[in-house]
Amino acid sequence: MVILRTVHVASFMSIGLKEEYRSDEVDIQKYFFAPCYSMCAEYDRCVEYLSIDTLTTIFGTYDNFRRGRAKMRIVTGHKFRPVDLDLLVVLLSKSRNPFERRNIRDDKIRLVRRAFERGQIELKIAISNSQMIDGSIPERLGIFRDSRGHAVAYISSAKSSFGMKGGRFESIDVYTSWGDAGRVRRKKMAFENLWRNKMPYTDVYEFEHAAQKGFLKYWTDWVVHE
Repeated sequence: MVILRTVHVASFMSIGLKEEYRSDEVDIQKYFFAPCYSMCAEYDRCVEYLSIDTLTTIFGTYDNFRRGRAKMRIVTGHKFRPVDLDLLVVLLSKSRNPFERRNIRDDKIRLVRRAFERGQIELKIAISNSQMIDGSIPERLGIFRDSRGHAVAYISSAKSSFGMKGGRFESIDVYTSWGDAGRVRRKKMAFENLWRNKMPYTDVYEFEHAAQKGFLKYWTDWVVHE
């Protein structure tokens, strides 16, 4: 007799997600971001400020990212801390000397480098062309998708990070594909429009193009103005 084993595939529906999380009431990283990161197959994120530390934390912590089973698309603003911009230029620019990449000794940075090289991370730059937008990103949006087709969308009050601990207040509103399908669908559409540079008041560029055109800037006051 052949015994068929049932393979359990993690689903967001098993988390017991809330509609809202506030950092003054609950550990958002522990109860929202950690389980979503660990279960997701795809992750889309719009964030004003991107740091290498955030990427190394994700790829160093969550097995699905580290082993190449999860991928992410990021749209971020054009201002970076000097250390972050310098590293991203080395990791992403095809015109750079390949020996510079080989000389990266930090194991966590190597994980991120490999993720970029195999297309596991895609990064685009958003720049506002209107005073109607405060900053570069029209909406601080994140969308997790699991392998069963479920999706979790959220809007965050934070301008930076991906739910990593930063000591600042954060609140997020959460929408699920099984509880609020229409809103999740609209959030997905909003991200796709931004990713494809079809959003009014915002211009979106490939990272290397933005670097070559001189659009990327250092922002030494990044932490203060978060």
